[in-house]
Amino acid sequence: MQTSMENRQDRLKKDETGSLISADKVHGTDIYNRRGDNLGEVENVMIDKRTGKVAYAVVTFGGFLGIGAERRALPWSVLTYDVEKGGYVVDATDDVLRQAPVYGVEAENDPEWGNRVHGLFGVPPYWH
Repeated sequence: MQTSMENRQDRLKKDETGSLISADKVHGTDIYNRRGDNLGEVENVMIDKRTGKVAYAVVTFGGFLGIGAERRALPWSVLTYDVEKGGYVVDATDDVLRQAPVYGVEAENDPEWGNRVHGLFGVPPYWH
Protein backbone atom coordinates (compact mmCIF):
# COMPACT_ATOMS: atom_id res chain seq x y z
CA MET A 1 0.00 0.00 0.00
CA GLN A 2 1.35 3.44 -0.95
CA THR A 3 1.88 6.13 1.64
CA SER A 4 0.41 9.60 1.13
CA MET A 5 3.93 10.87 0.28
CA GLU A 6 4.25 8.27 -2.48
CA ASN A 7 0.80 9.25 -3.79
CA ARG A 8 1.87 12.92 -3.91
CA GLN A 9 5.06 11.99 -5.76
CA ASP A 10 3.06 10.00 -8.31
CA ARG A 11 0.73 12.95 -8.82
CA LEU A 12 3.69 15.32 -9.19
CA LYS A 13 5.04 13.17 -12.01
CA LYS A 14 1.67 13.44 -13.79
CA ASP A 15 1.15 17.18 -13.23
CA GLU A 16 4.61 18.53 -13.92
CA THR A 17 7.41 17.87 -16.36
CA GLY A 18 10.56 19.83 -17.17
CA SER A 19 9.07 23.18 -18.11
CA LEU A 20 5.35 22.29 -18.12
CA ILE A 21 2.87 22.38 -15.25
CA SER A 22 -0.85 21.60 -15.13
CA ALA A 23 -3.22 24.50 -14.46
CA ASP A 24 -4.63 22.86 -11.34
CA LYS A 25 -1.13 22.67 -9.88
CA VAL A 26 -0.56 26.39 -10.48
CA HIS A 27 -3.60 27.08 -8.30
CA GLY A 28 -2.35 27.94 -4.81
CA THR A 29 1.22 28.69 -5.90
CA ASP A 30 2.70 31.59 -3.95
CA ILE A 31 3.48 34.95 -5.57
CA TYR A 32 6.48 36.99 -4.38
CA ASN A 33 7.73 40.49 -5.11
CA ARG A 34 11.31 41.24 -6.17
CA ARG A 35 12.40 41.48 -2.51
CA GLY A 36 11.11 37.98 -1.78
CA ASP A 37 8.04 39.05 0.22
CA ASN A 38 5.08 36.70 -0.13
CA LEU A 39 2.24 38.71 -1.68
CA GLY A 40 -0.44 36.10 -2.10
CA GLU A 41 -1.21 33.13 -4.28
CA VAL A 42 -2.50 32.18 -7.69
CA GLU A 43 -6.21 31.56 -7.51
CA ASN A 44 -6.62 30.80 -11.19
CA VAL A 45 -5.12 31.18 -14.62
CA MET A 46 -7.08 32.62 -17.50
CA ILE A 47 -6.37 31.00 -20.87
CA ASP A 48 -7.37 32.43 -24.24
CA LYS A 49 -9.80 29.89 -25.72
CA ARG A 50 -8.71 30.51 -29.29
CA THR A 51 -4.93 30.73 -29.01
CA GLY A 52 -4.29 28.66 -25.91
CA LYS A 53 -2.05 31.39 -24.50
CA VAL A 54 -2.14 32.03 -20.78
CA ALA A 55 -3.42 35.58 -20.45
CA TYR A 56 -3.56 36.34 -16.74
CA ALA A 57 -2.96 34.94 -13.32
CA VAL A 58 -5.79 35.84 -10.99
CA VAL A 59 -3.94 36.43 -7.74
CA THR A 60 -5.44 36.64 -4.27
CA PHE A 61 -3.74 39.32 -2.18
CA GLY A 62 -4.21 39.72 1.58
CA GLY A 63 -7.11 38.68 3.71
CA PHE A 64 -7.37 35.89 6.23
CA LEU A 65 -8.72 32.49 5.17
CA GLY A 66 -10.01 34.13 2.01
CA ILE A 67 -11.97 36.81 3.90
CA GLY A 68 -11.09 40.33 2.84
CA ALA A 69 -8.78 39.11 0.08
CA GLU A 70 -8.59 41.02 -3.17
CA ARG A 71 -8.48 39.21 -6.49
CA ARG A 72 -6.31 41.02 -9.02
CA ALA A 73 -5.26 40.13 -12.54
CA LEU A 74 -1.58 40.09 -13.40
CA PRO A 75 -0.43 39.57 -16.98
CA TRP A 76 1.14 36.13 -17.12
CA SER A 77 4.19 37.62 -18.85
CA VAL A 78 5.21 39.55 -15.69
CA LEU A 79 5.56 36.35 -13.67
CA THR A 80 8.72 34.28 -13.53
CA TYR A 81 8.89 30.93 -11.80
CA ASP A 82 11.57 30.78 -9.09
CA VAL A 83 12.61 27.19 -8.39
CA GLU A 84 14.15 28.04 -5.01
CA LYS A 85 10.98 29.75 -3.78
CA GLY A 86 8.66 27.22 -5.37
CA GLY A 87 6.56 30.15 -6.59
CA TYR A 88 6.28 33.01 -9.02
CA VAL A 89 8.06 36.35 -8.76
CA VAL A 90 6.19 39.33 -10.15
CA ASP A 91 8.34 41.82 -12.01
CA ALA A 92 6.54 44.98 -10.92
CA THR A 93 6.88 47.71 -8.33
CA ASP A 94 4.66 47.85 -5.25
CA ASP A 95 2.93 50.95 -6.71
CA VAL A 96 2.02 49.09 -9.89
CA LEU A 97 0.73 46.11 -7.90
CA ARG A 98 -1.48 48.39 -5.79
CA GLN A 99 -2.94 49.83 -9.01
CA ALA A 100 -3.63 46.44 -10.58
CA PRO A 101 -7.35 46.17 -11.27
CA VAL A 102 -9.58 43.98 -9.20
CA TYR A 103 -10.57 40.98 -11.28
CA GLY A 104 -14.30 40.71 -11.75
CA VAL A 105 -17.20 41.64 -13.98
CA GLU A 106 -15.35 44.57 -15.57
CA ALA A 107 -12.73 42.16 -16.95
CA GLU A 108 -15.41 40.21 -18.76
CA ASN A 109 -17.46 43.14 -20.07
CA ASP A 110 -14.94 45.85 -20.99
CA PRO A 111 -12.95 45.21 -24.17
CA GLU A 112 -10.35 47.84 -23.20
CA TRP A 113 -9.75 46.31 -19.77
CA GLY A 114 -7.01 43.99 -21.03
CA ASN A 115 -5.18 46.87 -22.73
CA ARG A 116 -5.24 48.87 -19.48
CA VAL A 117 -3.91 45.95 -17.43
CA HIS A 118 -1.04 45.24 -19.79
CA GLY A 119 -0.28 48.97 -20.13
CA LEU A 120 -0.07 49.34 -16.36
CA PHE A 121 2.58 46.63 -16.23
CA GLY A 122 4.37 47.94 -19.33
CA VAL A 123 4.09 44.70 -21.28
CA PRO A 124 2.45 44.04 -24.64
CA PRO A 125 -0.95 42.33 -24.52
CA TYR A 126 -0.78 38.57 -24.82
CA TRP A 127 -2.77 38.68 -28.06
CA HIS A 128 -0.02 40.60 -29.92
